Amino acid sequence: MKLLIINGPNLGNIGRREPEIYGHEDFESYLESLKKEFPKHEIHYFQSHHEGEIVEKMHSADAENYNGIILNAGAYSHSSYAIRDAVAAIEIPVVMVHVSNVYARENFRHENVIAAKCKGVITGFGLKSYELAVRSFAG
Repeated sequence: MKLLIINGPNLGNIGRREPEIYGHEDFESYLESLKKEFPKHEIHYFQSHHEGEIVEKMHSADAENYNGIILNAGAYSHSSYAIRDAVAAIEIPVVMVHVSNVYARENFRHENVIAAKCKGVITGFGLKSYELAVRSFAG
């Protein structure tokens, strides 16, 4: 199974950014352990702070024969209709993840404009949210 993890703005700072919320492990280290845990899966990673780059990556994933996308759009989850429309436009199923429980945080994080177009949403399990998303594709 070929999966693509797409992380949005500020998620390249996991491990340094607000460790009380996001933990102390950096994402690159976590990604390596995730790949070891799922050796039969081909897991690729893309991170961008730019909405348009995320949209372009989602569209190119169709042509690159991915079986699924794991999307953590970060703050764009609450505001990006462009990413929402990209999820709706592609054939690949998308599972949205959030490291923190967004519903236990600021009110603006309670609205998610992308989630309704996703196969599912996993939120609040720390970096393990990504593992749960991989498992959702594995059946």
